[in-house]
Amino acid sequence: QLQLVESGGGLVQPGGSLRLSCVASGFNLDYYAIGWFRQAPGKEREGVSCIGNRGGTNYADNVKGRFTISRDNGKNTVYLQMNSLKPEDTAVYYCAARSYSCSGYPGNYDYWGQGTQVTVSS
Repeated sequence: QLQLVESGGGLVQPGGSLRLSCVASGFNLDYYAIGWFRQAPGKEREGVSCIGNRGGTNYADNVKGRFTISRDNGKNTVYLQMNSLKPEDTAVYYCAARSYSCSGYPGNYDYWGQGTQVTVSS
């Protein structure tokens, strides 16, 4: 069974950090790009970052310089390190998988995790 499971969300103060993890099971991440998306209440799901199967990365403008995506294929895991968090980063964060290359469009991803809540508040 193909599955993605996110973890690492929580409540953090503005300026704080969190590291999200996305663990894949049932398939080999070597052949997949992993994207991180987020969805705040009343808003559309938006792309945050993506890492291709060869390690190429991209970031949304509003997280560049603060978020870092990485992958450990040996652990079948992708990470999203989030620093200097802001209240506007509050959302449910999802990871998603598609073959090989990144896409900023959620509809192009085949597999999704259940999401993890990130709340940035004082």
